[in-house]
Amino acid sequence: MILVPVKNLENAKQRLSPLLDAPERFALAEAMLADVLAAIAGWRARPATAVVTSDSVASALARAHGFEILEETENRSETDAIDMATQLCETRGVAETLVLPGDIPLVTAEELQHMAASVPPQGTLFVPAADGRGTNAVWRRPAALFPLRFGNDSFLPHRRAAEASGLPVVVLKLEGIGLDVDRPSDLAALLASQHDCRTLRLLRSWCLQERLLAARGA
Repeated sequence: MILVPVKNLENAKQRLSPLLDAPERFALAEAMLADVLAAIAGWRARPATAVVTSDSVASALARAHGFEILEETENRSETDAIDMATQLCETRGVAETLVLPGDIPLVTAEELQHMAASVPPQGTLFVPAADGRGTNAVWRRPAALFPLRFGNDSFLPHRRAAEASGLPVVVLKLEGIGLDVDRPSDLAALLASQHDCRTLRLLRSWCLQERLLAARGA
């Protein structure tokens, strides 16, 4: 099962507050999630998909694609929300989980298919963040092979935990999945992309490049 954890979109991306006001951060978070869900929907051979959230906008986007909603009513951290969802998968007999964040707007169905073709029959596949510190996708077979602990420097601890399982570990570096958006530098990298997606169209409508240049000169 694909699990997409989403916290309250209205409070998303606080680290971008020097550059974007609250309505803009909300619009950005919504657009990125819409792009991620559209990419998953475009992957014809995808596993079942669930959005783990209590956010009404995220739930509406999930319903628009026919995805399941796993209600997360306690406003847990991303790690705890995924723990809850993974336990539910185990009770259902789900054999594997792929965790994707909602802030990787350049992800494509082709990248997801590439992951599916590369994940070992038993073991783990990772896609690290572009800086090599974070974990932007993790595919576990079986579903709860090791616990996840997300954060800025999660990749190496995740990799050690996967290797400790004794099962194969595959690491893929993928341009789209590798770019998550947390800081102004991530927005600059996103704007430099030649891709077309809802998030990029939104950012370009804001003339954000000029703001980034002004921020650098401050």
